[in-house]
Amino acid sequence: MDIATVIGLVLGMLAIIGSILAGGSIAAFIDVPSVLVVGGGVIAAVFVKWPMDQIKTIVPVYLKSILVTSSNPQEVIEEIQKLAETARRESVFALEKVPVEDPFLKKAVTLAADNRPPEVITSILQLEIDSMKERHTTGADILDNIGADGPAFGMIGTLIGLVLMLQNLSGGPEQLGKSMAVAMLTTFYGAVLANLFATPVATKLKFYSKNEILKMNIIIAGVLGIVAGENPRVIREKLDSFLPPSQRSAGDDGGE
Repeated sequence: MDIATVIGLVLGMLAIIGSILAGGSIAAFIDVPSVLVVGGGVIAAVFVKWPMDQIKTIVPVYLKSILVTSSNPQEVIEEIQKLAETARRESVFALEKVPVEDPFLKKAVTLAADNRPPEVITSILQLEIDSMKERHTTGADILDNIGADGPAFGMIGTLIGLVLMLQNLSGGPEQLGKSMAVAMLTTFYGAVLANLFATPVATKLKFYSKNEILKMNIIIAGVLGIVAGENPRVIREKLDSFLPPSQRSAGDDGGE
């Protein structure tokens, strides 16, 4: 679980609610028509832009930014080194009996144990990466679009409120002030939706996707080294090159 996402969302809401309470009442910022314009408009735009199969994934994708456990490349490298030592001590075919939890690493090890050519292993695993990247990109794109649509529908709601306000100029300054406040609320809702709940989460999902792709590329390089019969220490040094110097194993200072 990524507690950072939860902390960010909670802190953001506390900051907004706290600033409201410091200067007035929370009730002044609650307006049902404004919610309908922004919420209904964003939902409608999602249905127009994306097919139903993708719309069904919005909630699982959003929860992934909170519930996902980020992979640790260092642990993956250590596991690959142990697999390389097993293959060197026994044979590459012995890897099939080694328990591996990570599905992608398991698939790579199985391909190696099946004595597949390196180019075939690379091709199959790269297709897996490309497919995953496409799925992750779509999920992040939906949230990015929600982040763009929120302020847009907020502005639409503000324009609707201004038109209605201008049609009732005879209501006096007090009534005009209330009408203007309601008109501005839709912009407020759209900005909060975009800058707290949509765009930041999309950025987090993109980070996780890049981290997962890094791990998968490490696995490909490691398994290809095992298939080529390279020394486990050489494989470890090669895989450490994927990491920044501060995260590499002792003895591999690398280049800055």
